[in-house]
Amino acid sequence: MTRRPPEPGHSPEPVRRAGSARPAGSAVQPCLENASLPPHAEATDRLVERLRVDPATGLSTEEAARRLRAFGENRLQGRKGKSLFRRFLDQLLNVMILILLLAATISFGMSVVEHDPSGLYEGLLILLIVLLNAVLGVLQESRAEKALEALRKMAAPRARVLRDGRESIVDAAALVPGDLLLLEAGDLVPADARLLESASLRSEESALTGESVPVEKDARARVDAGATIGDRLNMVHAGCSITYGRGRAAVAATGQATEMGRIANLLESEIEGATPLQQRLADLGKKLGYLALAACAVIFAIGIVDGIPVLEIFMTSVSLAVSAIPEGLPAIVTIVLSIGVQRMVRRNAIIRRLPAVETLGSASVICSDKTGTLTQNRMTLVKAYTASDGAVEDIADDNSPAVRDLLLYGALCSDAAVEPADDGFRLLGDPTESAIVLAALANGLDRKDLVLAYPRLAEIPFESERKRMTTVHAMDGRIVAIVKGAYDVLADRCSAGHPEAAAGVADRLGRDAIRILAVATRELDAVPDHPTAEDLERDLTFRGLLGMIDPPRPEARDAVAVCRDAGIRPVMITGDHVATASAIARDLGILAPGDTAVTGSELAQLDDGQLEARVRSISVYARVSPEDKIRIVRAWQHQGEIVAMTGDGVNDAPALKAADIGCAMGITGTDVAKGASDMILTDDNFATIVEAVREGRSIYDNIRKAVAFLLGTNIGEVLSVFVAVLLWRKSPLLAMQLLWINLVTDSLPAIALGMEAVEPGVMRRPPKPKRESLFAHGLGLRVGLQGALFALLTLAAFRIGLGDGNDLAAGRTMAFLVLALSQVAHAYNMRSDRSLFALGPFTNRRLNLAALAALALMALVAFVPPLVTAFGLSSLPALQYLAALGLALVPIPVLELSKALGLHGGRSI
Repeated sequence: MTRRPPEPGHSPEPVRRAGSARPAGSAVQPCLENASLPPHAEATDRLVERLRVDPATGLSTEEAARRLRAFGENRLQGRKGKSLFRRFLDQLLNVMILILLLAATISFGMSVVEHDPSGLYEGLLILLIVLLNAVLGVLQESRAEKALEALRKMAAPRARVLRDGRESIVDAAALVPGDLLLLEAGDLVPADARLLESASLRSEESALTGESVPVEKDARARVDAGATIGDRLNMVHAGCSITYGRGRAAVAATGQATEMGRIANLLESEIEGATPLQQRLADLGKKLGYLALAACAVIFAIGIVDGIPVLEIFMTSVSLAVSAIPEGLPAIVTIVLSIGVQRMVRRNAIIRRLPAVETLGSASVICSDKTGTLTQNRMTLVKAYTASDGAVEDIADDNSPAVRDLLLYGALCSDAAVEPADDGFRLLGDPTESAIVLAALANGLDRKDLVLAYPRLAEIPFESERKRMTTVHAMDGRIVAIVKGAYDVLADRCSAGHPEAAAGVADRLGRDAIRILAVATRELDAVPDHPTAEDLERDLTFRGLLGMIDPPRPEARDAVAVCRDAGIRPVMITGDHVATASAIARDLGILAPGDTAVTGSELAQLDDGQLEARVRSISVYARVSPEDKIRIVRAWQHQGEIVAMTGDGVNDAPALKAADIGCAMGITGTDVAKGASDMILTDDNFATIVEAVREGRSIYDNIRKAVAFLLGTNIGEVLSVFVAVLLWRKSPLLAMQLLWINLVTDSLPAIALGMEAVEPGVMRRPPKPKRESLFAHGLGLRVGLQGALFALLTLAAFRIGLGDGNDLAAGRTMAFLVLALSQVAHAYNMRSDRSLFALGPFTNRRLNLAALAALALMALVAFVPPLVTAFGLSSLPALQYLAALGLALVPIPVLELSKALGLHGGRSI
């Protein structure tokens, strides 16, 4: 890439040099580890001396090779991800799965000892459920280390450097500390480097800072050691890009030592914790395990005391253990979450981990990045003040002639371009100038036509120290200089147009975070041979003000309001300036009366305890670093809140991973942010988060329904076996029968309950506390009472079946049918707190299909002779079948009465 010479008639761009240093030999490697100050705060000559580089010639090829061996390649290193086998094994290492594997082993063992194939069937069924659950988990949670790989791809593959006194292009991986980078517009920055020279240099750093407007760089800037990335005006950083100007910089850090590498280290060190649902299910598994062991021990002890053969009582204990554990629970929860994932996709949200569905529904705090998430990430011209009219006008596509003239001047004094694209327009160049050019185009003023009609004759480029830019044009037989820049600078250079009258307007717009540019003109007699600011930028006529902003997304305001109604606290975390962030947050409703906004520097003055004490009063964090974002997330988490973090930049990735759930933007989001996230919003729409929360809450409600349904039936099974053994020293159900009930008449309706429609008012209630039990709001008591009802019905059926002849097979058949069919009927009760008949008994089509399937499978086992024998059943008289059906329907009127009396209230069931 060659550097363009100045155009004829143009003065060369002034170059700002930070300083010089004497040439140093290259025999000794730089001792970067011994620096007393960071590169951005160190004196330039001292830094160059410590890097041992000659600013005029750069490093020698030999010295670069030595440093490459010493410091390593300029790459981001990552740890090796888990193997597929390891991820599969992790799915098996929880208490519930281990208990199921133990039950399967016992079933296989007893099958061998007793030469009974039923034990083999039981073991195979258990293993099938475990395998299904593990495979689903691996498929959904197989998260390769994409974040680090994306970071590596963002590094510039090639770099222009000065070595041996010659400009050359090398692989970015071959850069070493001390290399001299040559930078110009369009270049990606391959390493962190300190500027030695700069000419109108601007760097786009939104990936690191979140700020949408390119930062003006100055090699001569003095920067404090504690300055944030966005304030290091004398540095350029790896992974960012140069949008304007040119510069020369000395590489100060490569690979993992760069700011990009530091973020990669944060991603490596951040440990992912279990989601609330995982924690609750793990706790449930332990409790069920303890319950099973205790019940088995009691039954086994009673059997030994009563002289029951050891093998017989052991098999009875196994039956009790099987009845105590809902074998289908892990798979059912996984399936319900998978269904939720499909729902989310239809609402423009891609879930990368199954439990993230429930976690988002539990979110009580949403920490959102501003740029590109709450705003459109596109500077837009919104206001214009014209000196001729003395009025402020909103920018539209049919503005007044005075505003159109102002836009004409602004577009001519810009270098940005607008090109047609499939989705509208593609903006090229500085975002501020692009906003002016696009507004002019909307008013019928195409810059391509303007530059042909009013050709540019000369220019003085924009410089941060002058805060203005000047172009000279031939306009209708006149020579006109157009000056565009900061209002306070231009006002002092105007002698006409009453610039002082615009002072109040500029202040008012500035308070609303609107970026102000002033425009002024001057007619010239001729174009100077060597144009200077003194010649062109004096005795100006003030033309007006142009106001622009990165506007909020229209739908974000409504989404924030819905979050407030749902008891969710929105918090803005951004790398932008505090005034801009506060204005946007106030407009969106995030910064409420009494809330405060703090900067990264102010945040650094607070220790973790002080931050936790103040975190509830802070709604806006500005100019923050990646570490600050993690501190904020953790401060909320220590308050017991479930934190969702949204963002799109590299700087958001560590906090996305640290949060309970990270939401990355799918369109503008970097690959790094997506790789670290739990959910990706494919439309980059903040409002999609609201729908995701709604779905998450509904799915959690449905999981509670499924879990309560399963546990209620399992409690009924446990009590049935336990009480029957105490009363009659006989088990009313065999292990095979219990497993069939758990997998068929329990699991199929439970899955259908997981697809129940969203309950009304789900977004008008506060989020559940982080440590709230799965059985809160009286659900645990209701599950216990429902289990007792199942046990009572099953024991009654068992006693009826035994009859006077003590027919054990008939008793077990009656118990088997009543327990199974009553659970199918009870599934309809579990759909809602509201009356089943007010809801509509058969409005859940999937539950209807599940009930029919369960009944069909039960009919096969109860009436097909080979299966009747295999399951230890017998044929019954017609009256006993009718009695079984009547007992099975009892839960419906009982639960309807409970709901009518207000005894069945709760969060969702």
